[in-house]
Amino acid sequence: MLSQYLYISTAPSLSREEVESILQTSARNNPEKGITGLLLYNGRNFLQLLEGEEAELISLMVRITHDPRHTGISVLDRRTIDDRACPNWAMKRVLIAQSIEDRKKMLDRDLPKGLDNETRRIIMNFAVLN
Repeated sequence: MLSQYLYISTAPSLSREEVESILQTSARNNPEKGITGLLLYNGRNFLQLLEGEEAELISLMVRITHDPRHTGISVLDRRTIDDRACPNWAMKRVLIAQSIEDRKKMLDRDLPKGLDNETRRIIMNFAVLN
């Protein structure tokens, strides 16, 4: 059974190198576990979409919860899905531009077309926070 999790967390003191390290680790480890998704970081918070088999996602969420690099982890959405929104992304970083208008344009361009409308709305709302 495929599932999709969307969570937010707080990580105000991560360097660009630490964020890149998280992405590299995800890109290396996720394919063997059948996990796909995307990650946004606005300099203070992560918003991450994870897709895969329920058991793998539960295991990953336990590791994420115990990761000292971020706190305040809150699952915004958890659902069973028929198809992945990010089938080709082991973990894609979606960059957030400086201006809010540019952020919206970039996200409209970069977010996968298969995202459901509610998930897309949550991601767009996250992107305009600062």
